[in-house]
Amino acid sequence: MTTYVGVDVHSSQSTIAVITSGQPKPSIITVRGGPEEVKKQLLRIEAPFDLCFEASCGYGKWFETLSSVARSVTVAHPGHLRLIYASKRKNDRVDASKLAKLLSVGAVPAVYVPNVQVREWRGLIRHRGRTVAKCTAVKNSIRALLREQAIKAPRGLWTKKGILWLTQLDLPETTRWRMDEHLEDLELLKQRVSRFTRQLDQIAARHPGVALLRTIPGVGTRTAEAFVAWVDDARRFARTSQIGDYFGLVPRQDASARRNHLGHITKDGPGCVRQLLVEAAWQGIRRSGVIRAKYEQFRRGDKERTKKAIVATAHWLARVMLSMLRSGEVWRQAE
Repeated sequence: MTTYVGVDVHSSQSTIAVITSGQPKPSIITVRGGPEEVKKQLLRIEAPFDLCFEASCGYGKWFETLSSVARSVTVAHPGHLRLIYASKRKNDRVDASKLAKLLSVGAVPAVYVPNVQVREWRGLIRHRGRTVAKCTAVKNSIRALLREQAIKAPRGLWTKKGILWLTQLDLPETTRWRMDEHLEDLELLKQRVSRFTRQLDQIAARHPGVALLRTIPGVGTRTAEAFVAWVDDARRFARTSQIGDYFGLVPRQDASARRNHLGHITKDGPGCVRQLLVEAAWQGIRRSGVIRAKYEQFRRGDKERTKKAIVATAHWLARVMLSMLRSGEVWRQAE
């Protein structure tokens, strides 16, 4: 007898649906609590059984906990799952049952679950990126204050000399208070960014893939580490062309008969990596004749295609980076 279990997970309450061969109607169990409480309930189910749940925030912890009791655990891709099992009727019981049924017929669109060290690495990369974004927001607020007072900011505003200039400006009382608060926030955020950067540098130094990708002109440590962290195992991609879809760098396609319309890129996957790849493409154009030639090929001499060309260059660069990780070869300037 084969048993399939679908779990609709939530932080405070989860629903378990159990399907066994010869029993078309699933049995439903509602559990209050997190993964440990669900695990206790699953221990009451006759082993072995296969389990499936939908990826959400904290799916790594759920995967580790439930893997200790299930024969196999499949984490379903939420975006692809909606396409397969669209329905007007939706609740926790229905969702859990659908997961179990999809698992029983082998139709679950699964996501890759990295180990805890890689998940922690990704989390630190994201956290540093959010802190850098906060720094940028504070800097924009400071510039806005200067514009309010019709003060032109000098070059090098964020250097030590520029910060000293900001502290000594003659400003109205309330504006001075706001400026001082922004400067305090900026200093604190810069210290945090420096601390996170040091931690990431230590992790990156232990990964040969990061050093390998840094041989590409325009690819720095932050881009290389993010790419390596999200790819994790390059062998899980059967073809290099799959990397563009993974990072959301491929256009949406609407094809029918002789009509084939390509729209904006899908923007699936981690946006932080996609942004870094585009930035690396811009840097590569300035530093490498090979990358610049690819960019010009995609642009076709049309200035209106600049955005499309840079995204296409980033897509091509991602494929090159994946190939390098798979082969272990460094960047070759003359290709």
